[in-house]
Amino acid sequence: MDRESSDDEEDRRHLIHQNDTIPKSPRPSTFQIDEDDHHQFKSPRHSSQSNNVRNLIFNKRYIFAITLPLLIIFIYFTADFKSLFRTNPSSDSFQTGAVASNLMRESELRALYLLKQQQSGLIDLWNRTSMPNLNSTSVSTSSNSIQDLRSALIDQISLNKKIQQALLSSHQFGNWLDSNDHNVTDPTLSGLTTCRKVDQRLSQRRTIEWKPKQDKYLFAICTSGQMSNHLICLEKHMFFAAVLNRILIIPSSKVDYEFNRVLDIDHINKCLGKEVVITFEEFSDRKKNHMHIDKVLCYFSSPQPCYVDDEHVKKLKAIGVSMSELKTVWTEDVKKPTDRTKQEVIEKFSTNDDVLAIGDVFFADVEKEWVMQPGGPIAHICQTLIEPSRVILLTAQRFIQTFLGDKFIALHFRRHGFLKFCNAKNPSCFFPIPQAAECITRLVERANIPVIYLSTDAAESETGLLQSLVTLNGKTVPLITRPPRNSAEKWDALLYRKKLDGDPQVEAMLDKTISALSGVFIGAPGSTFTEDIIRLRRGWGTASVCDEYLCEGELPNFIAGDE
Repeated sequence: MDRESSDDEEDRRHLIHQNDTIPKSPRPSTFQIDEDDHHQFKSPRHSSQSNNVRNLIFNKRYIFAITLPLLIIFIYFTADFKSLFRTNPSSDSFQTGAVASNLMRESELRALYLLKQQQSGLIDLWNRTSMPNLNSTSVSTSSNSIQDLRSALIDQISLNKKIQQALLSSHQFGNWLDSNDHNVTDPTLSGLTTCRKVDQRLSQRRTIEWKPKQDKYLFAICTSGQMSNHLICLEKHMFFAAVLNRILIIPSSKVDYEFNRVLDIDHINKCLGKEVVITFEEFSDRKKNHMHIDKVLCYFSSPQPCYVDDEHVKKLKAIGVSMSELKTVWTEDVKKPTDRTKQEVIEKFSTNDDVLAIGDVFFADVEKEWVMQPGGPIAHICQTLIEPSRVILLTAQRFIQTFLGDKFIALHFRRHGFLKFCNAKNPSCFFPIPQAAECITRLVERANIPVIYLSTDAAESETGLLQSLVTLNGKTVPLITRPPRNSAEKWDALLYRKKLDGDPQVEAMLDKTISALSGVFIGAPGSTFTEDIIRLRRGWGTASVCDEYLCEGELPNFIAGDE
């Protein structure tokens, strides 16, 4: 446009110059007849004047040819042709709506700009927190405070990102704000992960020395629930044995689970540097097949003494174990257990008899915080006392190396029989799959770990739906389960070699071990399987600040009625 205007000005100057050279003469009368028109030949003066006139006419046409398109372009961009031909009487309202839409778009883009600035500031603050505090007098306290601050910051940065994406979704600009952007879910912002490990301070835990007296035994009896319940029962029996200074007898596989297939019993003795537990077979050898429980002092009185039914007593007799009469030391109901102290246990269960039994103690609440602390209540040199056998641990590590890598989330997705169990609670802990998928996706985004190990008893219809719904940034987050045995794969060769493959309890312990070694764990609320994984994670130092129960803090968005 500027170039055309300059050409126009040049033409005008040229035109004025030519007009100045035309001699001025009186204007002829309208009735005057020019005689030269009748002459065949014109004089040179008249010829020059005629050429000038023709040039003038030509230049005018040239100017007109240039200015006409400019005029048309000007009118095109300034005139509202739609309003000239619009016949709709509500044209003013349409125009108002268009203005409002433009204002909304401008406001949204302004909000995006401000969020971008906020994000930049938050990331700068994040990076500053990574600088070492050389003047700190309390390194541990300072480190924890900084880590908490960093965790809060990454949550805010992630939220900021979500707002930007939500605002951008109504526009067709793609991710124009993300050029040279920070990856707010990058776990290595300044070299640190957001889901840091929890310092359990195992060196500061409260402990009791286990010093068993020779030939004094505590006969463990566990009857409630599945394997996980029995492992918790054994752990509590260990505390009672330590308090009462007795050797713990592991139950026989003929009346309980085959603990020697999933646990490393020798590991317990090594951790304490002395014999504190023995197998039932070892007990049988020592008693020369004359196995008698000298005194039975029941911890629970209701719904039945020792929480032991007649069927269990028959099984004990079948393997050659006899027992004295069951006695209750206090009124205690498994449905409403009372908080008890170590001193109360000593007063009620101390005896000089060689073999003592106290019944099932899975529901017992004795020094609960002490017993459930990371590493357990007993002094030892290991991370945990009750842990998977070496074969299962190695198999879990090989599976992780084959399929998962060092960064993965473990999900215990309990479904079988869980609907009725959870709905009997208030609030319910059984979540619809779409809601569960949303909760899982949020944690995946926060942890920035796009692979999940799935430990579940759910049907394929449920796991298939869950897999289709767990996505992040348009990509499916894989839910990995243990595949059927394949001779071409060697990760489970140890189980096959030791003839442990196909054992449901071994596979359950393998699931627990893999989950306990994960970077982040999502548990099933109300499940003792989950609680045993949490116990291992706390003892092994793998627990993360991002660990949580599925949809923790939420209620199911739909709950079925009672029967």
